[in-house]
Amino acid sequence: MTSAPDASAPRTYRQVRFEHPPGSTEILLVRHGESAVADPGNPFTLLDGRGDPELSPEGRVQAELLAERLTKVEIDAIYVTPLRRTAETAAPLAARVGVAPVVEPGLVEVNMGEWEGGLYRRMIAERNPLAIEVFRKERWDVIPGAESNGSLFARTGAAIGRIAERHPDGRVVVVAHAVSIGAVLAQAARSSPFAFVAGDNASVSTLVVAGERWTVRRFNDTAHLE
Repeated sequence: MTSAPDASAPRTYRQVRFEHPPGSTEILLVRHGESAVADPGNPFTLLDGRGDPELSPEGRVQAELLAERLTKVEIDAIYVTPLRRTAETAAPLAARVGVAPVVEPGLVEVNMGEWEGGLYRRMIAERNPLAIEVFRKERWDVIPGAESNGSLFARTGAAIGRIAERHPDGRVVVVAHAVSIGAVLAQAARSSPFAFVAGDNASVSTLVVAGERWTVRRFNDTAHLE
């Protein structure tokens, strides 16, 4: 015989656990795998003004490891940007789960202006004074002809809104770029513009979108690569 609960006992409360709000969308933000090395004598081909290198051999391995990990969760959709390094990163996962990637142009990488085609990497490696200024001021348009923070934040924020509206109560994978992912997370966290720009290749960050409420649940998870 089961005894009745003691009505006089004090009520206790566990710590609150995160629950997805009804109608919310979980977005797994994946930075593309490592791309081909930059050769100053042979600049990357440009697509709509942005460098468009393919994945390096290391990046292709990263894409396979990413796919192995993400096949363990239910995925409703996969999004990529117009640049091929995102499509190549998503390809192994898409093949395993049978979901065709959809292109979302609003999450394409920041336009580096006169430093496109791979020149940005050289400027960073050589610690060019203007490159240092970019990070001191946390503004890409310090580079001549580069995109402003305002433009970057507006288009990436709108893209996330569109994706969330299409997948209420769903989970999607978005393969994008270090800076575009950083812009999304900075908006969610209301942080400084460059707080999240250092994501590793093939890393996973998690954002939960419930209308105007955006919650960062994970940043730069690379456990599948270690």
